[in-house]
Amino acid sequence: MNPVLILLVVLGAVAVLVAAVALASMLQRRDVLRRASEDDADTLSEVLRPDRAETGRVRARLEQWSAQQKENAALDTKLVQAGFESSTAPGAFFLARGVSMVAFPLLAVLLMPRTQFLLYVLTIALAVFLGLIAPHATLDRMVQRRQERIRKSVPDALDLLVVCVEAGTSLDAAILRVAKELRLPHPELAHELAVVNRLTNAGIPREVALRGLWQRTGVVDLRALVSSMIQSEKWGTSIATVLRVSAETLRRKRRQYAERKAKMAPLKMTFPLLFFILPALFAVILGPAVVQSVQEFGKI
Repeated sequence: MNPVLILLVVLGAVAVLVAAVALASMLQRRDVLRRASEDDADTLSEVLRPDRAETGRVRARLEQWSAQQKENAALDTKLVQAGFESSTAPGAFFLARGVSMVAFPLLAVLLMPRTQFLLYVLTIALAVFLGLIAPHATLDRMVQRRQERIRKSVPDALDLLVVCVEAGTSLDAAILRVAKELRLPHPELAHELAVVNRLTNAGIPREVALRGLWQRTGVVDLRALVSSMIQSEKWGTSIATVLRVSAETLRRKRRQYAERKAKMAPLKMTFPLLFFILPALFAVILGPAVVQSVQEFGKI
């Protein structure tokens, strides 16, 4: 294949990737600035993220695909845990999976030389495999990163809840207030708390709304917190005490997790040190000696 064509394809793919990242960053920054400049009513509606009225054939097609994909409860749950709660999310994921299954083999066909038949077939098979697992792997990674962000923000939210509850505010009003205050530093948890408040205002029992908080996020720490809050409400104990103890426990777990990650850093640095840093040091230190030795032995 022409090397110039390969270079153009690679440069085009890199340009598209950079443009997509820049566009996503710009939209996120604009969304943060808009939420910061709006008043409380607009901020609450932004935190709740109501569905916008959209029309068109593309949306109708995505909703049709979504209705078909919603039969898979595991996929629907995973999309919600990743933050995609729109009615078109399953259809969009189905479309992305189809594009991935076509794009990877097509790139392999265009870029790989056909001089070696076995290598060509193996590359296409690997591209098909990557096209199959890439959307699911990306979705799993997004779920994991969102759960990590929520897990880190839970102690801060509990501290604010304790302050609001001890000041005499009801639990529902405290949850709504915390959702407003956390909309900029922790938007994921703020959205989930706002959903809980909206469900309770709609007449759903608080126990069901709190259990839905854990089901929508999949964070284990929230499951323990929700169970403690439900038991506190059933037995009539102080909710402020439960929240304070939970905040201290989660903050200690967060500190222990950070310490564990820090202790794993030397182990993770072993392979880069062995394969990249040490060879360069050996080349710099022993290179002149080897060259000089070769020259001296050449004179003999």
